[in-house]
Amino acid sequence: MTSEPHGQDTPPTRASISRHSRLSPIWIVPLVAMLIGAWLLYDDYVSRGPQITLIMSNAEGIEAGSTLIKTRNVEIGRVEQVRLSSDLSHIRVIARMSPDVEPMLVEDTRFWVVKPRIGREGISGLNTVLSGAYIQLQPGSSEEPSNRFEVLDQPPVAPADAKGIRVNLVGQLGNSLSVGDPVTYQGFTVGRVEEARFDPETRRMRHRAFIETPYDVLVTDSTRFWPASGIDLKLDSEGVSVNVESLEALLGGGVTFGVPEDVPLGQPVSEDTTFTLYEDAESARQGTFNRYLEYVLLVDDTVRGLSRGAPVEFRGVRVGTVASVPWEFSIDQRSRRLGFAIPVLIRIEPQRLGEDLESLDIETWRKRFEGWFENGLRASLKAGNLLTGALYVDLNFQRPAANEYLADSYQDRPVFPTTPAGLAQIEQKVSSLLDKLNGLEVEPVLDGLNRNLAASRDMLEEVRALTESVKALTDNPDTQNLPGTLTSTLEELRTTLEGLSPGSTAYDELTGSLERFDALMRDLEPVAKTLSEQPNALIFDRPRGEDPQPRAPR
Repeated sequence: MTSEPHGQDTPPTRASISRHSRLSPIWIVPLVAMLIGAWLLYDDYVSRGPQITLIMSNAEGIEAGSTLIKTRNVEIGRVEQVRLSSDLSHIRVIARMSPDVEPMLVEDTRFWVVKPRIGREGISGLNTVLSGAYIQLQPGSSEEPSNRFEVLDQPPVAPADAKGIRVNLVGQLGNSLSVGDPVTYQGFTVGRVEEARFDPETRRMRHRAFIETPYDVLVTDSTRFWPASGIDLKLDSEGVSVNVESLEALLGGGVTFGVPEDVPLGQPVSEDTTFTLYEDAESARQGTFNRYLEYVLLVDDTVRGLSRGAPVEFRGVRVGTVASVPWEFSIDQRSRRLGFAIPVLIRIEPQRLGEDLESLDIETWRKRFEGWFENGLRASLKAGNLLTGALYVDLNFQRPAANEYLADSYQDRPVFPTTPAGLAQIEQKVSSLLDKLNGLEVEPVLDGLNRNLAASRDMLEEVRALTESVKALTDNPDTQNLPGTLTSTLEELRTTLEGLSPGSTAYDELTGSLERFDALMRDLEPVAKTLSEQPNALIFDRPRGEDPQPRAPR
């Protein structure tokens, strides 16, 4: 084996070429790092969860990167961006949710901001004073997914899947309720008002109320709803009535419901049934009588004190209601009808007399009233409450004093015959009395009254003088000392009487003197008798009579 000269390059062999073509182990580190980074990116993408958009009216208390989204006090997301919409009408909040929350993101899921609030139910959200506001999620029950939601201004009253029934209430603008107002039944809270909005087309308020289980069975097709004002004070022709609801209703209002008296309980209703929200409890009770006869009263007297809703009574039994005062009151109609008579629309409600709704025949009742008109049934206005001056319509038979009945109509409504009101009769009597008083000769009476007053004044002067004399007598020191003098005299008299008591010397001497006087009188008795028979017996001797001659018995 020969050695190659030093300094000459030797050609590479196949083994050396194969050894240099292998991958260097140093490249394994960046390759592994790239794989780990790709896996981390994938894991982060998979674990980030869905992104949602929340629409808000303002972003008070919301901060990007720090505001949390929670449900049942568990963190399930975080706000990433807060920005204005393109038209500046609302706030768009971009939030990232946890992956396991995706099944909750459905159409009826609700969001609201939890922050300190003061409401009718007290103070809530105090825990956010230090930690900051957060967004609360309430899962829905829909199956349609969604990633865009509107944030509520107020927390919802009840969960969407809460057990109970939701009903719609339609009423006047004056009967408007607020979200969260209580729904009560005989003073006990059984639900809440969830929605309240005004419909400009119908000009009515529309509310949505939730009544929780087990109180939902109280809502039937016979149920009536009306506002609970806390204290309801009513002064009308029937007197004074006061109705007090719960303390919560007293402070914040609310709505209550019930079934009127003498009305069947009815059948249960379904979800989203619409009810009328009446003005008050009396209006709700009146709404039960939905079949009636309408008549018009042409009143010649004043209708001051007669109001809508006043009762129509027959001998103290309510049979109807005043529907309008006045009704269709215009110049043309007044000139065409009885002068300036005021039309009043009333309703006769046979259901008040126990008529069943199914068997009620309105035409039969109309014919009955026509026959009663012929027999003298008349209407008049009477005072129902002297304190308030409220009037009511009284129906009664006025035969034979009733005027002749002539059937007539007013604006396609039959006319109910009337008689002058009791107030008009009283006014006539008062006017007649005043006329008689004006015809009286008052001057002689006043002159006599003046003389009597002068005599009374003189007598009062005499009484005053006598009173002063008596006062002077009582103020005299001698008069004041008279009780002491009288007491001393009585003491001396008592001492004298004690000296004349039995056993005393004076008493014994007096007794002896009386005994001697008695003996003397007995001794003088014959002398007195002799002087009585012969007054001159002291001067002359008594004549002697003949000696008596004895006689023999026969």
